[in-house]
Amino acid sequence: MCFPKGEFHLGAQDVLLGTIAGCEFYIGAAQHACWAHTQLLIDVVPGRGASFSLEIPEGVRFLTRSRMLDKNSP
Repeated sequence: MCFPKGEFHLGAQDVLLGTIAGCEFYIGAAQHACWAHTQLLIDVVPGRGASFSLEIPEGVRFLTRSRMLDKNSP
């Protein structure tokens, strides 16, 4: 979900993965452990998501794609 900066309260189990368009992107520690060997690709596509996320009024939703990392992955 996408929240305005400062409106999502981070906990000790939240892991910063990086930034998207200058916005911090977090994942829960349990999810991070499961996804540690994958590359997550976050995209914005037309359509409506099933959440109360900030992007919904824009008529778009986030789509996460993943692929396994290997020793040859960038």
